[in-house]
Amino acid sequence: MDSLAPGSGAAGWGPAAGSEPTDTRDPLGLLDLFGDPFVRDPYPWLDLLRSESPVHHDPATGLWLVSRHQDVRRVLLDSERFHPDNAQHAVTPLPIAVLRVLARVGFTLPPALANNGTPSHSGLRRVVTRFFNAQRVAAAVPVIESIADELLDGVRSQLDTTDGCDLFTSFAQVLPCRVLMEVLGIRGVEPATLIRWSDASLELFWGRPPLERQLELAELVAEFHQWLTATVRSDTVPADSFIGALARHRLPDGRPLDAETAVAACFFVFIAGQSTTGQLIATVLRRALEEPGRWPRMAGAAGPAEAWVEEVLRREPPVTTWRRVTPQATRLGGVALPAGAQLLLMLMGSGSDPEVFPKPEQMCPNRANIRHHLAFGAGRHRCPGASLARTEAAVALRAAARRLPDIRPAAGAGEPPMLGLLSFRAPSKVAVERA
Repeated sequence: MDSLAPGSGAAGWGPAAGSEPTDTRDPLGLLDLFGDPFVRDPYPWLDLLRSESPVHHDPATGLWLVSRHQDVRRVLLDSERFHPDNAQHAVTPLPIAVLRVLARVGFTLPPALANNGTPSHSGLRRVVTRFFNAQRVAAAVPVIESIADELLDGVRSQLDTTDGCDLFTSFAQVLPCRVLMEVLGIRGVEPATLIRWSDASLELFWGRPPLERQLELAELVAEFHQWLTATVRSDTVPADSFIGALARHRLPDGRPLDAETAVAACFFVFIAGQSTTGQLIATVLRRALEEPGRWPRMAGAAGPAEAWVEEVLRREPPVTTWRRVTPQATRLGGVALPAGAQLLLMLMGSGSDPEVFPKPEQMCPNRANIRHHLAFGAGRHRCPGASLARTEAAVALRAAARRLPDIRPAAGAGEPPMLGLLSFRAPSKVAVERA
């Protein structure tokens, strides 16, 4: 049975009181991409943007918000008119004190993957995709299942001895980190440390933290970069690991890949390969638990879990936006854009475009056109780890439903705290208890 999706107004899924725009003269003038109303329930705002101002300049951030599916897809596919150079720029300017912390370890992110529009991109992307191709993903399934079972043993033990458990910190967050370490041959660091470094990087570059918090985050990011640099330069890296493959890679002119670019590639892949997948799993689990009757249906054979994951990706993806920049003046959606315009592609909003997805507010697993969503991007920069992320989320959901058939959302927990960064949104807690 189809169900109402987040933000549709169903009990427990609709906008919080006061979250909808109320200023009829200029409701978009109240939009704050980091504010609690938008983070809690972005759908009314995304609908308003799409219908009233599909290419909208946001004065608070200086970004042009692109919200219609056809416009977002056009930008993603046209790498000549819309460049990826700004994809990893800090959205909140970093003060001198923070830059000093990063400079101390030589922090730099030269063009490598998501921010690379140069001829070196295709070769580097081939290195990455070799570790995430269909054969590798299929081979990883037993590894994912084994780690999932181990983690769920701990969850069951916790539920046996306490009143409840957080499925995010005990399961959803840890599973993709450990899987990624196995798939890429990452050694010499604890999963908890890699998670801490990754989360700090996301918050520093995609958040709006105050100065004191920026300084704390910068110290963690500096540690991460320092460890990556030492690992990339090490002579003991296994040849069959991801870093080993980067060490053998040659640029288009035949030169070996420099250490700085190898570090930048690792920085992106190590974060994207586990933090965003953990966020996806958290949302998949939360939504399946909240909908009456959905959880037990996820425990069966392959199919239902995969379909649910895909529909969550459409409506509530972990990567909610992505950025592009115009190298020269152009037009998009009937709007003139100047050279240097910073675009924010509303990936989440595009998945609820009624021109593409009928009744987008309803969760409809097995939609005929479900793969038309843009949760993983499109074109030459489409996420190379999409297949692994989908597989991990489906395996995690199926395993949790099988091993924990008697759980439910914790009573009185209310709405969970949400990660509300510019490009990332997910519950940072999935509290459950025995039914």
